[in-house]
Amino acid sequence: MCGIHGIYRFDGHAVAPDMLSAMGNVTRHRGPDDEGMHIDGSCGIAMRRLSIIDLAGGHQPLSNVDQTLWLVCNGEIYNYRELRTELQAKGYHFKTGSDSEVLLHLYDAEGDDFVLRLNGMFDFALWDVRRRRLLIGRDRIGVKPLYVMQDGQRLAFATEAKALLALPGVSTELDRSVVASYLHLGYVAAPDCIFKGIRKLPPATLLAIENDQVREWRYWRLPERIDQGLSEREWVERVRVQLEESVRMQMVSDVPIGAFLSGGVDSSAVVGFMAKHSPQPIRTYAIGFTGGEAEALYNELPYARRVAELFGTQHREIVVRPDVVSLLPKLLWHMDEPLSDTAFITTFLVSEFARQDVKVILSGVGGDELFGGYRRYLGAHYAQQYQRLPGWLRRSAASIAGRLPADRHSGLLNTLRLAKGFLASAEMNADERYRSYLQVLDRETVSALLLHPDATQNDPLDVAFAGAGTQDALNRMFAVDAETQLPDDLLMLTDKMSMAVSLECRVPLLDHQLVELAASMPAAIKVRGGRLKHVLKESLSDLLPNDILDRKKRGFGTPMGAWLKKELAPLLRRLLAPDVVQRRGLFRQPVVDRLVADHEANRIDGTDALLALMNLEIWSRIYLDHREPSDVAAELKSYLE
Repeated sequence: MCGIHGIYRFDGHAVAPDMLSAMGNVTRHRGPDDEGMHIDGSCGIAMRRLSIIDLAGGHQPLSNVDQTLWLVCNGEIYNYRELRTELQAKGYHFKTGSDSEVLLHLYDAEGDDFVLRLNGMFDFALWDVRRRRLLIGRDRIGVKPLYVMQDGQRLAFATEAKALLALPGVSTELDRSVVASYLHLGYVAAPDCIFKGIRKLPPATLLAIENDQVREWRYWRLPERIDQGLSEREWVERVRVQLEESVRMQMVSDVPIGAFLSGGVDSSAVVGFMAKHSPQPIRTYAIGFTGGEAEALYNELPYARRVAELFGTQHREIVVRPDVVSLLPKLLWHMDEPLSDTAFITTFLVSEFARQDVKVILSGVGGDELFGGYRRYLGAHYAQQYQRLPGWLRRSAASIAGRLPADRHSGLLNTLRLAKGFLASAEMNADERYRSYLQVLDRETVSALLLHPDATQNDPLDVAFAGAGTQDALNRMFAVDAETQLPDDLLMLTDKMSMAVSLECRVPLLDHQLVELAASMPAAIKVRGGRLKHVLKESLSDLLPNDILDRKKRGFGTPMGAWLKKELAPLLRRLLAPDVVQRRGLFRQPVVDRLVADHEANRIDGTDALLALMNLEIWSRIYLDHREPSDVAAELKSYLE
């Protein structure tokens, strides 16, 4: 695990070592244990290493025996032992015990298709000396990020965008054309990036430079065919076997390993299978809240304790309070790009907590997307029932929907919030209904909010829907999530927040074989009636108790919306004050004020929308105003005094 970066010069000039060093210094947190670089004229590749496997011998860049291939790789290859044995049988000689070395010999043996043999999370750069060819790539699901910058003289790449900003001529200018999409979704979807001139390499993508020509292509996609030939019992057995194998494979490590534990189905399953395959008690880490009703709704510590006791883990807990706001500048610096998902805060805090003991952590991220764990996946199910109601009753319900209160931090008001969202979207087609569940701000509000709306920009959800094929409705939603929210929100924040404290986070539920299995599963197997994650829960019925399998879903975030009405209200007001908004020159103040007022009055739950605006302003102070995160943090704290 590490951070990689590199430069290819089209003008024939040699890559300067100090440029690679500058990029590595910015991302030292990703790899505090080691660093290295290899320069061959116009191409230079480099890395920062967090030592996980072959601690002594896994220094990078790696080369083959005759030094005609050079490699830097970030991530882990879980099937490296099987690949190593196969390659040794073909006569390849290994110089280290590193998992990454298999990429060199597999490329030599099979060419660019070697990536299809890899089971893991990774981004890499491979320099082919004989062909004077640079190949960079990213794993199938997008667990590991990769940013690219190209101008007339060079192409540079890095695991984090801030490493590219260390290069001369690369500015921190905001790409205003992506602001609308950011406000719509709450994150910046690939291939876009918040920085003008920088882009993200999409998941499952390779980019090659040969003879100064750049070629980019997709090497893997979700299967579109739904397998109707298996019984539910057969699906249940396949899911259980593959999930257990994924967890077992991802436990490979030469350093201490642990697991995040929320007490939800996904993290509990990971812990259960880890306990089954570990001779020692598993270390588990949980995060919770204390306070009023809002904190109680987000507090999952009792469920985590239940699972910890069930599997005899070494369990530790951390409690979060509103004063974590002082962390926001530091975390947004690490994130590279702003986002509205409060899970980045909790992920950082529990990662920092776990890093006291372990260097590798397993997470349950991805289970909701694979097996239908979000309430939004029930939209089609309830819409069918809704359409059976008389027209006059549907019209009456729709007319009162806009007047319903909404607040996700209160049990009753959260129920009304969900009802309000459903009624507002019930008459939409399936794609637009799903968009209404995903969006932070609808497109009309975004247009009203922006001072200079850009009507020409691409809509990431439109692109994802267009590429989702003609699958059944639930799998179509999964395909859209896999192209947008999963890699560019959940996996991005998981990577950035864990690596901010030099912790490697693995996601066994996103093993590509399990992903392919889930993608080919009929919707009726994944979600049975109103039961989310039906097949996954059935596959875990002899591993987890019913009170864990059928507990209410709660996201891995914070009660930020409640805090913004109380403890953090002064922060909200100062960050979105008229002088601040006017100076930034992006938004119309009346629309900002309306969003704040509607949230405070419970007319809407504006948590994500307000956090999107606040985080963009904090991010701007760091990256656009060139201020230190610690300086910005001190300013934010002063707002609350």
